[in-house]
Amino acid sequence: MNRLAVLGHPVTHSRSPAMQTAALVALGLADQWTYDAMDVEPENFEARVRDLPGEGFVGVNVTIPHKEAALAAADQASRAAQEIGAANTLSFDGGRILAENTDATGLLAALPGPVEGKCALVLGAGGSARAVVWALAGRGALVSVWNRTPERADELVRDLAGAGAGTPAEGRLAPVIGDQVSAGGYELIVNCTAIGMRDEDPFEHLPIDPERFDAGITLVDLVYAGAESRLVAEARGRSATAVDGLEVLVRQGADSLRIWTGREPSLEVMREAASQH
Repeated sequence: MNRLAVLGHPVTHSRSPAMQTAALVALGLADQWTYDAMDVEPENFEARVRDLPGEGFVGVNVTIPHKEAALAAADQASRAAQEIGAANTLSFDGGRILAENTDATGLLAALPGPVEGKCALVLGAGGSARAVVWALAGRGALVSVWNRTPERADELVRDLAGAGAGTPAEGRLAPVIGDQVSAGGYELIVNCTAIGMRDEDPFEHLPIDPERFDAGITLVDLVYAGAESRLVAEARGRSATAVDGLEVLVRQGADSLRIWTGREPSLEVMREAASQH
């Protein structure tokens, strides 16, 4: 068997096993490939990853809190993973660990249109936010980054602005300062924080005003915790375009499966399995 898994801590909430298993079944690969979830504590991560090829693993997805460690453990990394500073997809090939980041491509694929020239606001400064900022700025968006701890937003901007090829030109990337958010003017808003995962009111914690949602705004909420998030519901209720976290999960998961199998998975099958989990 060719084994696959998602590694995280915790990981029981992950929709990836159901989603990827359904995709493998639809591809006719279920008798040759398996996909599981593995809870790995941070201090054990690198050693566990290095043991996996000997256990029949072809590759793994990596989720919180291991994405930076996944990059560090790799023998070879794609340009995207290197510049973002994190990896969510590892492949095992001839004794080498190869790292990729499909969070960035997954986000871009989930968006309804091109982002070049659009004013974008990214909420958060963690691993997912790094991938989102890299993807948007690299495609020519004008990206502002907000974080509850402003120093982290500033650090993210400095890191990515100095990452090298594929990053934005000067002036396209900036941390949010003062009341810049309340001034509005954003056409694309991406929530990369965990706010909303426990059904708390996102507007009490995030610097956005639902009154400003309209048909000219696209909202992406990476949170997926069962039903439609309050951010997504509010945006759709005010005629904004909304993309939920499950769609982004499906897109990045499909990219990972292409890397491992060389086959084109069914997005519809993956969506259905992820939404029913």
